[in-house]
This record gives sequence, structure tokens and C-alpha cells, in this order.
Amino acid sequence: MAQYKISGVWKSSQGTITHYAMHEVSGGTIYRGVKTAKADAVRRLSISGNSAVTWLWNYPTSFWRDGTRVEVVGGSYLRTVHDGTVIDNLSHLINYEWL
Repeated sequence: MAQYKISGVWKSSQGTITHYAMHEVSGGTIYRGVKTAKADAVRRLSISGNSAVTWLWNYPTSFWRDGTRVEVVGGSYLRTVHDGTVIDNLSHLINYEWL
């Protein structure tokens, strides 16, 4: 079982998410984000027991905090659990395109 935090995205010129910044979590350690292609992220989270949450930068405290759970839909894309909160949706995470 692998656990991940997703802190940001890369988007195409049309605004479609193409990659995710995925941080593996293991033994209490959160590892550096790895630019992960959409298809690979879907594959990883389709494995039984693997899970992910959004990881949000909290500006007032200057620390990261967990957002909402991320799920695979139809074996083809990721989405957050519908909770009515805009800031932790995948498309609203940090845009790492400038990196």
C-alpha cells in the first residue's frame, strides 16, 4: 500500500491537467514531489490499497496541510471527493508549469 499527497499540477495550453506533483508518504516521511504523468498517477492510484489526498499550502501558518481524498474515475482520470470546497480541487492546486 502506498500513500501519496498531491501538491500541484502541470496543465496543457488548453488548461487540461497533464501531470501531478506526487509526494510519496512512508514511515512518517513525506518525500519530494515527483512530476508524474496523468496516466501513471491514475495507474498508481488504481492499485488496491493505494491512496492520495490533496496537499495544500496554508499561507497563514506557512505549512502544508492535508486537503481532501483523491479518487480514480472510470480508470481514466483523477478527481477529488465532492465536498463543496473549491480550494482543494485538483485544478485549483499550485500550477507548477513555471518550474
